[in-house]
Amino acid sequence: MTSSGILRVALLQMVSHRLDQAANQETGDVFCRRAAQGGADIALFPEMWNVGYSLGEPAVWAGAITRDHPFYTHFQSLARELGMAVALTFLEEGAAGPLNTLSLIDRTGSEVLAYSKVHICAFDQEAPLVRGSSFPVATLLTSQGKVQVGAMICYDREFPESARALMLNGAELILTPNACYLESNRLEQYRARAYENVLGLAMANYAAPQDNGHSVAYDGMAFDGEGCTRNMTLVEAEEAEGVYFADLDLEILRAYRAQEPMRTMRNVSAYDPILRGRPPVHG
Repeated sequence: MTSSGILRVALLQMVSHRLDQAANQETGDVFCRRAAQGGADIALFPEMWNVGYSLGEPAVWAGAITRDHPFYTHFQSLARELGMAVALTFLEEGAAGPLNTLSLIDRTGSEVLAYSKVHICAFDQEAPLVRGSSFPVATLLTSQGKVQVGAMICYDREFPESARALMLNGAELILTPNACYLESNRLEQYRARAYENVLGLAMANYAAPQDNGHSVAYDGMAFDGEGCTRNMTLVEAEEAEGVYFADLDLEILRAYRAQEPMRTMRNVSAYDPILRGRPPVHG
């Protein structure tokens, strides 16, 4: 718990034990406890933590779970014990096939948000996944009061429509589990999502050597009270394992959003190719 109005998000940057769900559960437990000791309101896992995003291994699909699986119920109990929300990620067993899912569990152990990755990497190892169909936003009650939270997962952040849909649905904070190499282009693209939608973003990636870390968070406020540019970065990790904390001042963000015109000056009538889903024209 932090001072009034400051929401603390813990980015859990870890190396997984691949398909060993029991070991992943144990490591996740340790890192969640470290997050709680550091005063976190929310702990965010990297993408598909229960199986360590091990999609190159054929046995991975047998690791899909439902919400009555001990892996999931363990973190429900842990969230309740620690009084901290947990953004848990897992390969979910769905009726139509496996899903890449984030479940936001509040500090009472109840799920308040369920999101499955919309933009799956169908050109690669994610092809067997069933894609999600929407970008929901939920109210999360924390020690700092209520905050509107949404999620997008890894490849989702490559599409500006993902964050824009979440902003239009009321998100103040977007949680982003990740599982890939984060280089400057991807990080700057992610920063732009915060700037153009005027909201907080928090991304947790796998540590090296599984990926390259660089978990990061931005507050979405590009200018100060005098109109001068400011650094939106709340935290950016190096490559090593660790719990990295991002402090988002909700009161200042809300005041900034109230006077920032960019979210309200959209000219939707000019966006016909986007609204109709027209494919790109190749010259």
